[in-house]
Amino acid sequence: MFRRRTETATEEPPQPPEAGKTTKTEGKGRPTPKRRDAEKRNRQPITAPKTRREALRRDREQRTRRTGNAKQIREGIARGDERYLPRRDKGPVRKLARDYVDSRRTFGEFFMYLTILVVVLSMVAPLTVRIYLQTFGLPVILAVIIVESVVISSRVKKLARERFPDESTQGVGIYAVTRSMQIRRLRMPQARLKPGQKAEI
Repeated sequence: MFRRRTETATEEPPQPPEAGKTTKTEGKGRPTPKRRDAEKRNRQPITAPKTRREALRRDREQRTRRTGNAKQIREGIARGDERYLPRRDKGPVRKLARDYVDSRRTFGEFFMYLTILVVVLSMVAPLTVRIYLQTFGLPVILAVIIVESVVISSRVKKLARERFPDESTQGVGIYAVTRSMQIRRLRMPQARLKPGQKAEI
């Protein structure tokens, strides 16, 4: 008898289901806001330009910001700044290839001028000259450029392997040949060296 009374005395009385609900409601402490009111509170005020002059001023400011960033990137690429260079121009191996090509005159950089000259002379020159130009002009130019490209590619690869043995030289030959075919003043990044000037690497 004593044991049964002790067990019943120590048991905690079961809580009614309403107690849990009351606790949840009390924890929140405020009613759920309506969706319309919440959207109205989160909505940011849009300040539209009141006059045409103000609209033009805003457009001009946005264009200035965009142009400023683009101008900064263009100037960085022209200088050869690694932060702005595209992936194909980055790295010491590509810089070596650029300096090698820029430090000498290449036949390829005059390819466009020579082609235009041959075409013009083929139209206005006497018949005999035209026949020679059409037969030998462009084929000779192409043959010289092909030989020069092979020489440039092999030398740049050899230099890159000697000076940067831990760097990848994949594609550097084609990169150098492509640059040698471009007009000097149109090259990007711009040439750091003049013809005959040696690179300090």
